[in-house]
Amino acid sequence: MEQPITRSKRIKQKPLNPYPNLETPETMSSWLQRQASSHQTQLAATALLSGALVAGTIYGFQSLRRSVAVEELKASIPNIDEHHHADRLPDYGAASKLPIATREDERALALARRAQQGDYDEELIAEQLTRTSSFLTPPRLTHLRDSFVIVVGLGGVGSHCTAALARSGVSRIRLIDFDQVTLSSLNRHAVATLSDVGTPKVQCVRKRLEAVVPWVKWECFNEVWREGQAERLLMGWDEGRGKKPDYVVDAIDNIDSKVALLKYCHEHGIKVVSSMGAGCKSDPTRVFVEDISASLEDPLSRITRRRLRAVGISEGIPVVYSTEKPGPGKAQLLPLPEEEFEKGKVGELSVLPDFRARILPVLGTMPAIFGYTVANFVILEVTGYPHEQSSGKGREKMYDSILATLQGSEERLARIGGRDALGLKICITKDDVGYLVEEVFRGKSVISGLPTRLVLMRWRAPEAGYTVDERWEGQKSSSVRLGDLVCMTKEEAVGHEREVLRGGRTPEDVYGDRVVQLVKKRMREEAEYDRYR
Repeated sequence: MEQPITRSKRIKQKPLNPYPNLETPETMSSWLQRQASSHQTQLAATALLSGALVAGTIYGFQSLRRSVAVEELKASIPNIDEHHHADRLPDYGAASKLPIATREDERALALARRAQQGDYDEELIAEQLTRTSSFLTPPRLTHLRDSFVIVVGLGGVGSHCTAALARSGVSRIRLIDFDQVTLSSLNRHAVATLSDVGTPKVQCVRKRLEAVVPWVKWECFNEVWREGQAERLLMGWDEGRGKKPDYVVDAIDNIDSKVALLKYCHEHGIKVVSSMGAGCKSDPTRVFVEDISASLEDPLSRITRRRLRAVGISEGIPVVYSTEKPGPGKAQLLPLPEEEFEKGKVGELSVLPDFRARILPVLGTMPAIFGYTVANFVILEVTGYPHEQSSGKGREKMYDSILATLQGSEERLARIGGRDALGLKICITKDDVGYLVEEVFRGKSVISGLPTRLVLMRWRAPEAGYTVDERWEGQKSSSVRLGDLVCMTKEEAVGHEREVLRGGRTPEDVYGDRVVQLVKKRMREEAEYDRYR
């Protein structure tokens, strides 16, 4: 007979496993105990500790060796005293002064130091400048010799400009450039030789020209032109104690630095002349000096002009540029090799951040022509010698007409929406009109390419209808914005308003794919440039 289960037996009895086909889970403590007793685990732990000990020993030895090497290097550097002079390196690691290379350099330097202190026969200077004096007249030459010019950028254009200014009689010149002479720059540099390769351009130019015009005084800034340093770099002569600059020459090929320099000079009333792109040019008869608003066919000029318009500067800056057009068989900006893109970080190929990395083909004669044209302009301006210069395109009346036509169009469209258009205002200015017509749409109709009888018109009918903002009492304003407008002729605008703006059709329905894609391209460009406004 089966015995009944007592309370004590029931407590001690092992509970039944509700899942008899599954093993009971192993606890963490039992797993650790089993792993610790495993022979393989012990071997792995021993190997790991040994590796860490060896790595620590090697690292400690290398660290000690580096410390010893650094101390030995420091001990080998002589103390800075009267027998050993050293100069501080700028941010980009360039040397700030040139060593005296030859005895001839020493003699030229000694003569220049005496001449700059007044120990030089004035009759010798007069004889050296006699042809310039005969051309300009002695009073004008006196103005030139008393002038102070700053040249920013000493590549092919800047070096030739500086040489011409110094040889013509300018007696105070400040040079600003961060770069060194390279072997590839010798095809266009005015004065550099093989022995100057690797040396700062500012010192190279000064050194070579001191042997020609020893009485000229120089100030050399071996550094990048930055907007934050503009006040110091463009201050008066002798650390601001002397004469203010009569002219600034912009020979920079970096667009951001160029725009910043021109903007600063324009806003502070400093006279400046800018050299546009000499690269990929070959026709010297196409080089002109005009106001920046009139410059054509020059990519660097167009980009600079557009960036300046974005900050409110549309004219008033003379530029030297070429009207030569690109064509089949002519030089073009060289692309980077495909393997450089595959490596990534293409920007690291530039000399400095935001500087161009691609190679610009240059015929050595063209930077010289640009440089001498810039120097010639500065000399005529400083001395007051009669010369002609275009003051701009003179298209103010056209901009007024375009603005009036846009105003009338917006009033008609507002009436379509049932609004009272009396007193309606648009948030577009005459400067905006000039920017859109000249820079965004290149002075041509986006539909036909015609350059005459131009107007600005909405490209699409707004989805919300032609609304009028009347939030403020007594004020009505249209919703149209710069990004809504395109450039076309008056005749094209009549059909566009009838078919698209009032007829309910889309531009894709009316125009071919070429026109639609061109408008998209121009609007994408404007969106990119809008960040500079």
